[in-house]
Amino acid sequence: MAEQSKKIYRVLIRAKIEDVWREITKTDTPIACFFNSMLDTTGLAPGAPIRMRTRSGKYTGIVGEVLEFDPPRKYSHTFKFTNLDDPPCKVSYELKEVEDGVEFTLTTEDVPEGTKTEKYMSQGGDFIVKTLKGVLENGRPPFSSRMILLICKLTEFMTPKRSRSENWPL
Repeated sequence: MAEQSKKIYRVLIRAKIEDVWREITKTDTPIACFFNSMLDTTGLAPGAPIRMRTRSGKYTGIVGEVLEFDPPRKYSHTFKFTNLDDPPCKVSYELKEVEDGVEFTLTTEDVPEGTKTEKYMSQGGDFIVKTLKGVLENGRPPFSSRMILLICKLTEFMTPKRSRSENWPL
């Protein structure tokens, strides 16, 4: 069995805790820090399924199940890339009010070391905290994040067929 890794990504965001919470849990518009994915769920409560779908809804990149939902402090869920055969891992988002705003902590756990999931999640963790901070403090992602989001949009048609949303219903 592969070794499991745990990584922590933390950033101070100069915003209200309610605004940070809303940004990571909204279901009505794309979430920039989650690669402009749309959060699709039957309800954000423990046991509920979640799907992270492309803006068009045609593809589902991430599937999981809500493990913990404690607004506006903690949200955790299982996490599996639909295009990979790696086992699910766990992702947690914790928010803590501090003097200058919100301390946002992203923790990934049970990620099998040496897998593509580990590689993607390591890159994604940095992207998420940087992009979330930019959106909430400046009204838009940083330039480098906007370029990545553009590439994601332009290459959606190259997504593997196994990630089509009809293969990943709620």
